[in-house]
Amino acid sequence: MNIRKNTLLLTPLLAIILLMSAQTELSAQIQEPEVIQPQRDLVVLSDEYNSGFGFGINMNNFGFGIAGEYRRVIGPQSELMFKLGITGLRDESEQTFTDYFFGQQIVPNKFQRGMAFPLMAGFRQRVFPEVIQENYRFFVSASAGPVVAFTYPYFDDVNGNGYRETGNEYEIFEQDGDLFIRYAQPERVNDIFSGMGDGDWHWGAAGEFKVGVDIGRNFSRLNSIEFGYYFYYFTDGIQMMQPNQPVIQQRTGPNQSPYVWENGQLVTEEFFEPQKFFGTPQITFTFGWLW
Repeated sequence: MNIRKNTLLLTPLLAIILLMSAQTELSAQIQEPEVIQPQRDLVVLSDEYNSGFGFGINMNNFGFGIAGEYRRVIGPQSELMFKLGITGLRDESEQTFTDYFFGQQIVPNKFQRGMAFPLMAGFRQRVFPEVIQENYRFFVSASAGPVVAFTYPYFDDVNGNGYRETGNEYEIFEQDGDLFIRYAQPERVNDIFSGMGDGDWHWGAAGEFKVGVDIGRNFSRLNSIEFGYYFYYFTDGIQMMQPNQPVIQQRTGPNQSPYVWENGQLVTEEFFEPQKFFGTPQITFTFGWLW
């Protein structure tokens, strides 16, 4: 009888011990192992290529531009670069209006067209090479150098007054007791090639700051996208917009023109000043080769 009672007492105790052992073993089985950081070999640029050459297409507030670029590795993650390009040059306030019937484009107050030819040298430094893999190699860069700009007349300034007569300006005058209206002779807008013979050259400085990424693990090809800020500076300034505008009378009578005339010519006053600094955000796509 005592044995039976002892057995009845031990049975729950053994069940509890077995259950605790099973839980301990199960916990040991589902415990996650420690995370092992993989070993990553840092790529050194000079081990993959020494030089590179590419053609770039850029877009900014001046329009489109093209450039040729040469790169040279000078450190583990550093490069020198040299670039020669051609871009548009214009005042940032320009607005283009299109005649939908004839397709002619007019830019109010524009005085000259311009092109710029920058020659720059710069430095590129790769950033975050330990974190970001070689498929996307991020760089920061800065460049500077001389620039020569060529500007030529936007319109045929026949009377040389620095203002484009549209043909809407008129003078009311009296002759032999009668009133007459005389309109200004309209001055035509040159096409993109006309007026180059009357152009001028201007020397200045150029510079840019960029953040870019070289794409792909294939170190024989150059594919990159860059975002930055591009600027020119000309000490003497360039007259991109009209230097003069007509003088407008404050009050006019029923038989008076709102314009001031002298000897059959519009009287003008100063308008836009020569512009020294030209700056714009820019995006550049570059394609080429590495070796």
